[in-house]
Amino acid sequence: MIQITFPDGAKRAFEAPVAGAQIAASIAPSLRKKSVAMLVDGELRDLAGLIETDASLEFLTREDPRALELIRHDAAHVLAEAVQDLFPGTQATIGPVIENGFFYDFARDAPFTLGDLPAIEARMREIVSRDRPFTREVWDREKAKALFRDRGEAFKVELIDAIPEDEEIGIYRQGEWFDLCRGPHMTSTGRIGQAFKLTKVAGAYWRGDAGNPMLTRIYGTAFATQAELDAHLKMLEEAEQRDHRRLGREMNLFHFQEEAPGSVFWHPKGWSLFQSLIAYMRERQTEAGYVEVNTPDIMDRQLWETSGHWQNYREHMFTTKTEDDRDFALKPMNCPGHMLIYKQGLKSYRDMPLKIAEFGKVHRYEPSGALHGLLRVRSFTQDDAHIFCTGDQLTAECIEVNDLILSIYEDFGFTDIRIKLSTRPEHRIGSDESWDRSEQSLREALETLGRPYTVNEGEGAFYGPKLEYVLRDAIGRDWQCGTLQVDFNLPERFGAFYIDQKGDKTVPVMLHRAMFGSLERFTGILMEQYAGKLPLWLAPVQVAIATITSEANDYAREVAGQLRALGLRVEEDLRNEKIPYKVREHSLRKVPVLLVLGKREAANRMVSLRRLGSAESGVLPLDEALHRLWNEARPPRWAAPDHASGKEFAGLSLAGNAV
Repeated sequence: MIQITFPDGAKRAFEAPVAGAQIAASIAPSLRKKSVAMLVDGELRDLAGLIETDASLEFLTREDPRALELIRHDAAHVLAEAVQDLFPGTQATIGPVIENGFFYDFARDAPFTLGDLPAIEARMREIVSRDRPFTREVWDREKAKALFRDRGEAFKVELIDAIPEDEEIGIYRQGEWFDLCRGPHMTSTGRIGQAFKLTKVAGAYWRGDAGNPMLTRIYGTAFATQAELDAHLKMLEEAEQRDHRRLGREMNLFHFQEEAPGSVFWHPKGWSLFQSLIAYMRERQTEAGYVEVNTPDIMDRQLWETSGHWQNYREHMFTTKTEDDRDFALKPMNCPGHMLIYKQGLKSYRDMPLKIAEFGKVHRYEPSGALHGLLRVRSFTQDDAHIFCTGDQLTAECIEVNDLILSIYEDFGFTDIRIKLSTRPEHRIGSDESWDRSEQSLREALETLGRPYTVNEGEGAFYGPKLEYVLRDAIGRDWQCGTLQVDFNLPERFGAFYIDQKGDKTVPVMLHRAMFGSLERFTGILMEQYAGKLPLWLAPVQVAIATITSEANDYAREVAGQLRALGLRVEEDLRNEKIPYKVREHSLRKVPVLLVLGKREAANRMVSLRRLGSAESGVLPLDEALHRLWNEARPPRWAAPDHASGKEFAGLSLAGNAV
C-alpha cells in the first residue's frame, strides 16, 4: 500500500504506484481539471508522474505563484517549436527560465533580429491555442544522439554527452515536436495562456565561452494573467527610459570602449558624482570609527595562496608572470591586504574593535557576455572595510554595521530593503565548527534586531557566510548591494592575533563589510532610481546659470562665484543662444536648478529660479536664493560647517565678500 498525505493532513491509500492525475481525479474531476503539476515531498513534478512510495502531495493550479516558473518553462519550449517551424534548419540549444522570463539560444547562419519577433510570437500563439499535451519519454542514450545528429542538432548531441551515465535521457513532446529536457512541465501547451511577449534578441556564446560559436538569444516573458504582463511591460518601458547607459551619454558622465572592456572611462561630470559618493561615505565611516587605508593593486601569488583565493577564486582573477618568474595577481578583493596591515605591530584587546576601511580598486574577470554598463564590470571600486573584533564584540558589531547600512540607504532614498543570509558553499575553507559559529552569529544579530530575512543555502563566500542587502528601487526592481560577512578563517590562515585580557594570544574575528558594494554599480543603480534626476546634493552640476542677454554676463559670473564659494557645483552658460534652447539643453542634461538672468535680474540683484521638471519659475532676491540652494545642497546628516569652503553660510556676506 502507498499512503498519500495531503496539506490538510488527510490521507489516502493506494494499492499500487499511482499517477498524480489519477489521484486528483479520484478526489474531484474539477481538481484534476484545474491542476497543472504537483509537489511530491516538496519536489515539483509532472502531474502524469507516478508516485511509488509513501509521500506528501500537493496539487498546483495555474494561478499558484509557484506555477509561474512552469508557465515560463513551457513558453520557452513553444518558442523553440515556433522558431524551428518558421526557420527550418535552425538548431535549438538551451532555453532556461530566468528572473522575470525565459530565453532560448539558437544557432543559425543569419542571426535573428527584432523584426523576426512578431512572426515568431504569432506562431507561438497558434501552438498554444492547439493545446497539445506535454508528454515525457525516456530514450536510449545512443538512440537520442543518433536522432538529434540526423536532424542536424549538434548542440543537443553535446548536451546528451554531458549528462551523467546514470541519469535518464528525458524527452518531452508537445504534439509532433519534441525537445531534450529534464522537466517538469504543465499538462499541455494551452495552460501557458496568451499572457506572454517576446522582448529582445542578443548574441550569446555557446556555454558562455567566447571560444565557442556565437548564438542568437531570444528573450521573452510570460505571466499567469494579462494584467500582470501589462504591468511588467510597463515596468520594462520605464526601465528603458531610466537605463543608466543612455543617461550616461545624455549627461556626459562616462563611456566604455573595447580597449578596456568592463572598465569605466569617467568624464569630468561623472567623476564629480563618483567623488561625491566617496566623500559622503568617508564622512559616515569616520563618524562610525573607521580609519582609512590604501593597499597595493597587485600582489604576489603567495599572498593569494595564503588567503585561499588562488585555490578557490582563480578563474575570476587577472594574473601575470614577471621577467623574474614571479606570479602576481591584480587584487580581486581588499581583505588580504588589510590582513597584512593588521599584522603590523602588536594588537591588544584594548585596540578592539579595529575598523579598517579602503576605497580599493579591485579587478575581477567577468565573461564578455555578462558585462552590462556600470552594473557588471571587471574593474570597480569597493567601499570596503574590515572590522577586527573579539568574539564577545561580534554580535554588537554586526548590529552596528546593519544599522549603518540601513541608514545610508535611507539617505539615498531606498527604504524597502530585504536581507538574505547566504550560508556555506560546497567549496570553502575552514572547519564546520567555524562555519557553525559564523552563521549563528549572523542569525543572532538579525534576531536581536527583529529583522526578517531569507536564507540562500550554499551562496556564501568561500571563507565565510554573509548577509546580503537587497534594495528595491522606484519601479520595483531588486538590487543586491551591501554585504556583511563573518570570517574566522582568514585571520587564522594569516596567523593574526591580539593579546587578550589574560595575556594570551587570541585569533580575532574578522568582519568583511561593504555598504555601496561597488561604487560603479551603485552609481548606475542611483541613476536608474532617479531616472537621472539626482538630488541636488549629488548632481554633478547642481546649478546652471543661463543669461538672456550678454548685458547680464558679469552678474552671472558674480552669482556663479558666490555659489562656488558656498561649495556648489556651477556651470555658466553665457552663449549667444535663445533662452528656450538653453533651458531645453540643461533639462536634457538633468541639471536640477537653472538660474535665468537678464537685464532686469542684474539691475535688481534677483534671480529667476527654475527647477528641473517644472515649467514654472520663481523670482527671488539673490541672498535668499543663495541661502536656499546652500541648504538644499548639503548632504544628508551634514554637520553645520560648510565642508567645501570651511566656513558657515553666516560667515559669508551675501554680496560675496568675507565679513
